[in-house]
Amino acid sequence: MPSVVGLLEQHELAARRRVDGLREEADRIQAELAAAEQEWQEWAIARRRVDTVLAPDSGDTAGTEATGDRRDADAPTEPRDAAKPKSQVPAWRQGLTWSALSVDYQRIMLADRDRLHQGPLTCQEMAALFGMDVVPARVEALRSKAKRLVARGWLAERQPGRFTLAAGVSGPGGAS
Repeated sequence: MPSVVGLLEQHELAARRRVDGLREEADRIQAELAAAEQEWQEWAIARRRVDTVLAPDSGDTAGTEATGDRRDADAPTEPRDAAKPKSQVPAWRQGLTWSALSVDYQRIMLADRDRLHQGPLTCQEMAALFGMDVVPARVEALRSKAKRLVARGWLAERQPGRFTLAAGVSGPGGAS
């Protein structure tokens, strides 16, 4: 028959092994938690940056600012409807005219109107119409603006990279 001291030593050894195993698991979970927390922080920063770039009120993201509380990250944001010059495009709705757009966006709408009967325009064609150097930086800037006009309902992109007025939108001069 085993001794009482021997049985106590076996139980103590088993308990120590279990404690060591749980500590290793806790360390692993703590490291995984730290990595997940870092990833969450990076996504929150990325979302704030995108909100700043896309915000119609020239970078004020007070309604969408991420906080330290993860539960706030999923909170709905307040809609913005006012357009600021040079960077903002209001969502198109019935009755809204092209004059609500900033000059840069009006120029894109005008280029589309001038070429309406010749089919959709590419950004390279727009750059040439505007007398710009047809270089990647200029073309990509126009593409960004055209994509924003598509996203807000002013233009349509039925074929990739080719832009035309969206259905129902009146370009400069009143024709749609």
